[in-house]
Amino acid sequence: MRRERLTHERRLTIVNAMLLLVVLMVILQLWLLTASVNAYLGGDTSVTLPAALVSIVCLGFNLGLLRQLQRFD
Repeated sequence: MRRERLTHERRLTIVNAMLLLVVLMVILQLWLLTASVNAYLGGDTSVTLPAALVSIVCLGFNLGLLRQLQRFD
């Protein structure tokens, strides 16, 4: 089966979608940081570990998108 090359417009659409996902993940990480620091300073330490784990998952997702973007070229 022959793989056709993507046009410039399709590539741009895919890259823009990846950028949107990265921005959403970064906003989620900033919210997690704010919420976990606020909870920690309030004396609730039970939130810090789950927030850190979710942040690591977001990092992995962003690294996966970066890897796909490098293959995309």
